[in-house]
Amino acid sequence: MAELDTSSGGGKKGGKVRSKKASTRVDLTAMVDLAFLLITFFMLTTTLSKPKAMDVAMPDKDENTKEQLPVAASRSMTILLGSNNKLEWFIGEPGKSQPTTEGYGKEGIRKTLIEKGKEVQASFGNYMVVLIKPSDKSNYKNLVDVLDEMKITNIQSFAIVDILPSEIELLKRDGNY
Repeated sequence: MAELDTSSGGGKKGGKVRSKKASTRVDLTAMVDLAFLLITFFMLTTTLSKPKAMDVAMPDKDENTKEQLPVAASRSMTILLGSNNKLEWFIGEPGKSQPTTEGYGKEGIRKTLIEKGKEVQASFGNYMVVLIKPSDKSNYKNLVDVLDEMKITNIQSFAIVDILPSEIELLKRDGNY
């Protein structure tokens, strides 16, 4: 690895005696080999993060299929996605209940989904159905955030549906459109 060269620079020539200088040379070949072996090892044994995707089954837009299951309005929650990262939600029909404006996240829609889901479960003995209605002013991130909240809160039945003009008027009235 490291070797010391103690050879004198030549034969004995003359009068002065000089001190011998030791020249040191460090051989780094083994360390470089080890570094490349470690890099190769970690590259081959590391698992790259796989993208996580949520499976969402979307129905066909075929008008001939009118097989819809009746759901009581009192156990259905509608979430309207508006602009500026705001959403409105209401339970029941749009004109009969007052919508509530909330944000996304742990203290926003997640808390509401958990509370209202428990209320519906206790009242009807059945799960809550959530209708997600994105508006033209909402962005893709808002829809993904709401779908994440559905997964986190373990909502069993939800659907992404078209927003109605009356619901757009609700968003405009509250300044969320």
